[in-house]
Amino acid sequence: MKLLFERSVPGRRSTLLPPCSTPDAPLPEDALRKSPAPLPQLAEIDVERHYTELAKQTYGVNDGFYPLGSCTMKYNPSINEELAALPGFTGIHPLQPEDTVQGSLEVIYETTNLLEKITGMDAMTLQPAAGAHGEYTGLLLIRAYHRHRGDTTRSKIIVPDSAHGTNPASAVMAGFTVVNIPSDDKGCVDLEGLRAAVGPDTAGLMLTNPNTVGIFDPNILEITRIVHEAGGLCYYDGANLNAVMGMARPGDMGFDCIHLNLHKTFSTPHGGGGPGSGPVGCKDFLAQFLPTPVVVKNEKGYAFEAPANTVGKVRSFYGNFLVVVRALAYILSLGKEGIPAAAQGAVLNANYLMKRLADLGYDMAFPGSCMHEFVMDLSNLKKETSASAMEIAKRLLDYGIHPPTMYFPLIVHEALMVEPTETESKETLDEVAEIFGKVLEEAKADGARLHGAPFCTPIGRPDEVNAARKPVLRWQP
Repeated sequence: MKLLFERSVPGRRSTLLPPCSTPDAPLPEDALRKSPAPLPQLAEIDVERHYTELAKQTYGVNDGFYPLGSCTMKYNPSINEELAALPGFTGIHPLQPEDTVQGSLEVIYETTNLLEKITGMDAMTLQPAAGAHGEYTGLLLIRAYHRHRGDTTRSKIIVPDSAHGTNPASAVMAGFTVVNIPSDDKGCVDLEGLRAAVGPDTAGLMLTNPNTVGIFDPNILEITRIVHEAGGLCYYDGANLNAVMGMARPGDMGFDCIHLNLHKTFSTPHGGGGPGSGPVGCKDFLAQFLPTPVVVKNEKGYAFEAPANTVGKVRSFYGNFLVVVRALAYILSLGKEGIPAAAQGAVLNANYLMKRLADLGYDMAFPGSCMHEFVMDLSNLKKETSASAMEIAKRLLDYGIHPPTMYFPLIVHEALMVEPTETESKETLDEVAEIFGKVLEEAKADGARLHGAPFCTPIGRPDEVNAARKPVLRWQP
């Protein structure tokens, strides 16, 4: 489709502004442009059609099945949007005095309190702007803890080979060296590998549980014990909390600090660059290092307070506040009964769809029950038909399904990771299974044909190598 700049016609206009009611305040000469900004000139109908066309080509959870494993796009209830749009929330300024924003401070306080209860943590910050930002913040707490004790030899963070790619990246950014440990044949942490990796230089362990292949590690208490006995701390990547919220708490598994992804677990919008929110929780002994400020409740109401040995700010002001409002609305809507029910629904849906696809002939990377997501291994299919995980994913687009996560985790070579989420009905899952079955039949009948998929989408298969290596990031006249 054409860009707005390509639709532009000189002299065309779409809006007539009324006369300005306030006096002019001319800018100084050195602040003025030397030539007019090269903005598109369009009629109202041109603009309307452009954005309508964009909307038609945009796919979201409101369009159909969206099974991205470990990066769930949960539904965003309209009530959350209405509450986040209330003037009392949108009309405030972060530099207002505390006594004029008591309602907003109460939102921050109550949200942290509820997230602490759900996760088994004792304190929390809502400052981090995304999950990876939360990882980095949690690692700053671990670093501050060891330095505060004068233990400067602890420089290594242990990360399983099935971890999200942001885990080792965050560890390096926080100044640590990454030690990679293998998974066992069941997709869980290799205990002997972990025992061999820990030592006097171990600062901590980063772990997702349920892990990236959708399995709740049965040795989780032993894992955290091994790290603690070596003097390290345990960090919980909350990407997969969907499967256990209200059922099991990271704090009870032995984790010392965590981050959450509000868009993955608590239904806040995410995508297209943001906004996001990655709250970080911790046990009492780490609370003194949390980013400043935190919100406390006293006899006068709510106030800001700086933790005693804070790592400082990790973001301007207090985080993406309106995202937090949405998350609070979601938590209060579900309540004590609804939170675990959502987790149970996610696990049920994942196991049901996994069984359906296994019966159709898809190979599972780790057979047996899963939690909220599962990983298929299409290595044999590729050998037999030349149709890879990429081909299956691209062909699903023709049937109106967003592809699952491809080629992740890296320990499964032809991986498709599927997370149905708790909101999908049995009827939808059955329809999806039938489509997966059709695509599998097509691959077995003529795998080479699928190399051209998708066939019916507005954009076919782009040159992904050049798109990554030579991206065109802005329009040039």
